[in-house]
Amino acid sequence: MAEIFALAEEEILIAFGMIGIKGKSVTGREDAIATFRSIVQDRACTIENRTVDLSDCKMLILSEDISDMIGEELSEWQLSGAFPLVVEVPPLSGSSAQHTRLVDAVRQAIGIRIQ
Repeated sequence: MAEIFALAEEEILIAFGMIGIKGKSVTGREDAIATFRSIVQDRACTIENRTVDLSDCKMLILSEDISDMIGEELSEWQLSGAFPLVVEVPPLSGSSAQHTRLVDAVRQAIGIRIQ
């Protein structure tokens, strides 16, 4: 069982693995969508022919490039308010200037600035 799980590029997963966080890298948009759906709906993920039980997963870490791949599915999930909570981290290449986090979009829409 894993309370935190990550979907990111391999190098990021190695770093998370060093602190005990399991994860999976994906090969493209279709794989990213299928893996995301498996995690949030089936609460399981297959890694190297082994199924990881994610029934108690509270946080899903996504690199920004993967969150961009799954776009609409991710937005729908975040707005549902269900677990796991999705947290985005920048990829190794750095955060894109065009990447707008959901929190920033909500803050802009309602006009609140929390410091």
